[in-house]
Amino acid sequence: MSTKTSKRTRKTLDHARIYIRANYNNTIVTLTDPKGAVLGWSSPGNQGFKGSRESTPYAGQVAAEAVAEKAMTMGVKTVDVYLKGMGPGRDQTIRGLINKGLDVTSITDRTRVPHGGCKSPRQRKV
Repeated sequence: MSTKTSKRTRKTLDHARIYIRANYNNTIVTLTDPKGAVLGWSSPGNQGFKGSRESTPYAGQVAAEAVAEKAMTMGVKTVDVYLKGMGPGRDQTIRGLINKGLDVTSITDRTRVPHGGCKSPRQRKV
C-alpha cells in the first residue's frame, strides 16, 4: 500500500505584520500575514536567555532579529509593527527589526490606557 505525501508549500509574501508584546518580565515577538495568521514567533527564552535576563532590551532585540530572519526567508520586505505593553524592550525590539533589513512602514501602539480608574476608597470615619 502506497501512501501519498504532499510537500508543504512555503508562504511567500512581501508585506507582513509584527506584534510585539513587551511585559516587564519578557518580550514576545510574533510574525503574521496581513490577515493575522501566525507565520512565526520568538521570545528571549527561545533564544537562550533565562530568568531576569529575559527582560533586558538586548534580549528583546535578539528575539526581534530572529523573527526578522524568518520573515526574510519568506520574502517579506515591509512590515507594520503593533506594540503592546510597557516593558523595557519596546524601542530596542523595533531597532532589531530595522537592523536586519526590514522596512518598518508603521508603528502602532496598542497599550491599554486606564481612564477614570478604580473607585477610590470610602472616606474614613473617625
